[in-house]
Amino acid sequence: MGERLFLRLDDDPLHGPESGVPAGTLSAFAVDAALRGHVSHIMLYRESFADGHEMRERVLPDGAVRLVFNFGDAPCVGDEQGQALEAIGASTAPVVVRMRRKVEGLSVTLRPGAAAALLGLPAGEIGGTAVHLDALWRGEGMELLERMTEAPDDAARVAMLQAVLQRRLRDSDNAGNAIAIHAARLIAGSDGRRPLREVAAAVGVGERRLQQLFHVHVGLSPRAWSRLARMHGCLRALRQQPSPAWAEVALEGGFYDQSHLVNEFRALCGVTPAEFLDRAVSVSSKTPG
Repeated sequence: MGERLFLRLDDDPLHGPESGVPAGTLSAFAVDAALRGHVSHIMLYRESFADGHEMRERVLPDGAVRLVFNFGDAPCVGDEQGQALEAIGASTAPVVVRMRRKVEGLSVTLRPGAAAALLGLPAGEIGGTAVHLDALWRGEGMELLERMTEAPDDAARVAMLQAVLQRRLRDSDNAGNAIAIHAARLIAGSDGRRPLREVAAAVGVGERRLQQLFHVHVGLSPRAWSRLARMHGCLRALRQQPSPAWAEVALEGGFYDQSHLVNEFRALCGVTPAEFLDRAVSVSSKTPG
């Protein structure tokens, strides 16, 4: 049994020094122009493991909602059996994914604000959980999965997937979506440091209305989104600091002090900052390519 760390950063969705995923395992596909405002990444993952071998992958949270279509053996999360297709809600907690045999599938990362339009219910309703996509799409998901499984190649699979997503967007109600997207971008752009009252004022709503819009369109509270934005800002900074001074990292990252930084790392990543850096360096050195 092995374990590796996987972290998605917007500037490097496939590989960063924190990722122990072997080169060639992940492939990114271009998102159609009509979907770019709603879909951040479309990635295909393909990896095989020897009989009796299990790989555990600690996936750090990024606050995104994802749609996952599995053509091979669906990965498990903890003791829960994986499903052929899933809508995975936004979360602030790391998860340990267990993979065996042949793992193959497509993952669609949605931009903040896109989930309600594509899923047909408030994004907060599936926050922190994974639900079978057909519970929301009423059979269309399995039909799509079957057609993609029979497609001649990966490009054809992705084309089928994007056509369905575009049609669902045309049929959706996007009321309030633009405000939520704008607010989420303001928070992310400040690495979570901008006060929420200022964000609410900047998008022309009150703080309570901002909470409601985040529940519907983002799936997290504004405060939770800010915590993740601050943590990801810190992680990006750590990529440039092989031997960080943690007190300075905490101050520059917008944390109250080093203790606050450590507590947030434990809550959001499941490890301390030092453990994260040690593991990131370790898996990076073992990553081929």
